[in-house]
Amino acid sequence: MDRRVFLQDAAATAAAVALPGWARTNQPDDLAPIFAQIEKRHDEAVQRLQEWIRQPSIAAENRGVNEGCELTMRLLREAGFGQVTRLPTDGQPGIFATLDAGAPRTLGLYFMYDVKQADPAEWTSPPWTAALVDKPGLGKVLMGRGAVNQKGPEAAFLAALHAIRAAGRKPPVNFVLVAEGEEEIGSPHFPQIVRRPEVLSALGRSLGIFMPAAAQGLDGQVTITLGAKGVIECELVSSGERWGRGPRQDIHSSNKARVDSPAWHLVEALATLVSPDGNDPAIENYADKARPLSSSEKAMVAEAARRLDENAAKQLLGVEHWVRDVSWPEALELLVSRPTVNIEGLVGGYTGPGGKTILPHRAVAKLDLRLVPDMTAADSLAALKAHLAKRGFGDIEVNMTGGYDPTSTPADAMVIRAQETVYRRSRIDPIVLPRNAGSWPGYVFTGDPLRLAAGHFGLGHGSGAHAPDEYYVIESTTSKIQGIDGAVRSYVEYLYEVAHAT
Repeated sequence: MDRRVFLQDAAATAAAVALPGWARTNQPDDLAPIFAQIEKRHDEAVQRLQEWIRQPSIAAENRGVNEGCELTMRLLREAGFGQVTRLPTDGQPGIFATLDAGAPRTLGLYFMYDVKQADPAEWTSPPWTAALVDKPGLGKVLMGRGAVNQKGPEAAFLAALHAIRAAGRKPPVNFVLVAEGEEEIGSPHFPQIVRRPEVLSALGRSLGIFMPAAAQGLDGQVTITLGAKGVIECELVSSGERWGRGPRQDIHSSNKARVDSPAWHLVEALATLVSPDGNDPAIENYADKARPLSSSEKAMVAEAARRLDENAAKQLLGVEHWVRDVSWPEALELLVSRPTVNIEGLVGGYTGPGGKTILPHRAVAKLDLRLVPDMTAADSLAALKAHLAKRGFGDIEVNMTGGYDPTSTPADAMVIRAQETVYRRSRIDPIVLPRNAGSWPGYVFTGDPLRLAAGHFGLGHGSGAHAPDEYYVIESTTSKIQGIDGAVRSYVEYLYEVAHAT
């Protein structure tokens, strides 16, 4: 017998043994042939991901986004989407795609095709070559910008559709997909995509929204989050021109003895936004509507704190202390429940080698504010502007560059229950938290007018999002973590679970 055929048959047999009972006994839903195709098409799936990563698509730099959009559309068509449409916005284009499998149920999908910036000098492997690298303790990983956020999980999902079709099947559910190219700059124009009549109509037939993810930590554990914080990204700009004090252009620093400094003016304004230690928001009326955790949500956090490793969390973050040296359970509760005011960066005057004795005429602070239910981006931005004006800083420009409201999904929503079922089938007892401390623009799905359940799902592991040496595991050397083939299998199982769930 041909060795490749033998290996494929062996893989199919092994896959059948691992299948849930309903999949083994219900012949039309026997997943073994699909799993065999996943193994067979491993190299194809990896190469598809490599091609995607090699196309930079950076909205913040307006670099390669049109090309990234076109490539994503091609990948969707190749995966079986019959209608794939480019949707213009006031910013970068979006994508609306549908796949009609003739199934009774329809599942919504959210994709992003943009990535964060990358400085090649900070990487051990160039961010745009998508190299396969051996990572001790993990196995073979694909390193590149977008590897885990989000092209790796999305490519694994597309590989699941390829495997289903290669096995002579149709997907067990229909799909309505929306994709954007501005997630990494706060999704400022995403509502223009979703709220088009034809998109709203199609999404309205969906039972929920799903975003592919690499959900496994280094220990193989998975955390299901029932929502996410909202966010505002903005710039605070202090300038001599607008203030009416200080210079209108950079001048010699000796003049500080007699001329006001826009940079110090900005520093004083920033200091009013938080408590003296910088840890609690102090913007007037900012957190008035913040919803406290319910008793059931507090119980979720307490259980998560019991099961999660505090030392591992600190090691991953590179920190030794939590704010005010609070306990591990309190730190986790703060993470999911507390609104924040964070300085992303400060820019002003000369920042090159050596010194340059100037008094800068302009200084900028880049901020992000994280929001919890029932806060809104609009109310929070208004509170920030009113706070600055009331304290004598009304001259400081507040330019919101992106942001959106928080999201919430009930724990008993079918898309969440299906996730739990598939994870438990993989012998993983998932941790459940009220929300993710990060953000994604799911509010357009969970809010009016759609009010859909939304969640993230997927086995597999990656790390380094927004940082150097971002990676996604391709071939795992530890039994705790799935490589790309295991991630693809998890998406297949999830789709069939959604199709059958009651």
